[in-house]
Amino acid sequence: MATTSCTVYIGSFVHCRSVTELEIENDGAIGVDKSGVIRFVLRGAGGNAENIKKTLEFKEAFEHGHVEFVIVKKGGWFFPGFIDTHIHASQYPNTGLFGKTTLLDWLNTYTFPLESSFSDLDKARKIYSRAVARTLAHGTTTASYYTTFHVPATNLLADICLAKGQRAFVGRVCMDQLSPEYYRDESIEIGTENSRKCIDYVRSIDPAGEIVQPIITPRFAPSCSKGCLAALGKLQKETDAYCQTHISENKPEIELVQQLFPESGSYANVYEEAGLLNEKMILAHAVHLTPMEKELIVRRKAKVSHCPASNTALTSGCCPVRDLIERGIDVGLGTDVSGGFSPSILEMVRQTVWVSRHLAMTDGDQAKLTHEEALYLATRGGAKVVGMQDKVGGFEVGKHFDAQMIWLGDAEDIEGCDEFAAREGPVDIFGWENEEDRIAKWVYNGDDRNTLAVWVKGRLVHRRKEYDC
Repeated sequence: MATTSCTVYIGSFVHCRSVTELEIENDGAIGVDKSGVIRFVLRGAGGNAENIKKTLEFKEAFEHGHVEFVIVKKGGWFFPGFIDTHIHASQYPNTGLFGKTTLLDWLNTYTFPLESSFSDLDKARKIYSRAVARTLAHGTTTASYYTTFHVPATNLLADICLAKGQRAFVGRVCMDQLSPEYYRDESIEIGTENSRKCIDYVRSIDPAGEIVQPIITPRFAPSCSKGCLAALGKLQKETDAYCQTHISENKPEIELVQQLFPESGSYANVYEEAGLLNEKMILAHAVHLTPMEKELIVRRKAKVSHCPASNTALTSGCCPVRDLIERGIDVGLGTDVSGGFSPSILEMVRQTVWVSRHLAMTDGDQAKLTHEEALYLATRGGAKVVGMQDKVGGFEVGKHFDAQMIWLGDAEDIEGCDEFAAREGPVDIFGWENEEDRIAKWVYNGDDRNTLAVWVKGRLVHRRKEYDC
């Protein structure tokens, strides 16, 4: 019996051609080989398997072996997988819990007590498994995860991501000050060595880094001494690993950094002096950067993760994303669970638009972002932030097939109103909408019920029960 050597995904597909432009192909096909790499993209391909088969007779890559066909449901489309550039997997149980707190109070009230409990591996397994499954259900094919300071629990998350097939950067949290005595590294040497152990472990289970990669994770400057940051900067140079941290999230935090590092001159310069500000650094939030800090980040080619829901929930401020992009800074989106209230990057697309409009009320219309631009940040922008722009973010030959199948329902079924709404999700389609209308309705009204299936490198990693791919 012939084995499947490739899969052809037939139907409409949508992706960001540029920051401002979506490509919408209503009659296409994407051929993916057994390693999950896109081998061809056909436009105007005839819309059915028989026509595709005739076309494929001339495709050398598909002359041998069995070809499987996956056809998108009527009214649906394939869209690139979302990339969450900043999420705390260990905080997932606290999603939506922020009360009336601001950042520093929130850490002590909600975050540190939960994270410190991850010495219990059964608890960690339950939380991490649910977090990965939930983000996959929302179409997140790549995530940059914070964990806790525990080595076994951090390694466990890497195991879970590899088993479930979600691309992930997994980082042990480093901190030697400010956090409670019960939840901090015993010393700079022990913290650095524990981080090295996690890096070595992640690379041992996925040597090529195709699915999981390690990421060095100083929590943020206030929780790390100057010596700690310098040691992590040295570790990054030795291991060539990615790094992630927070910067300029809110004003009291910035004032605290100035008190703790008075000789550094700025928050960004704290990381610069430690050797951490480089093209492999992901800076979360970046709400209140000074012009000089922005210039420094541009020179060092560091990246920014915009976390709009969290910035609003914790009253941190409105990040001027348009300004960052125009300066040449690569920007992606982050849910920042649990500072953010949702594990959905689609929700962050909405929130990105809303935050930009709130900013426009004081700074002028130039601050506004469109939903097309926000979708770019969620896909190609995020891919640049995590250094995967050559692999994921769009549907081009040579890229990996990281994708989600989106379906909004069928207008013909609208007569069964109550049953339809319960079954098909939150987006109402009436039949007269054009393609741009349907995408806009998905962006502003959709949720995980509209994500029927998710693939990472051609592997089916999530499927809604009611749909058989």
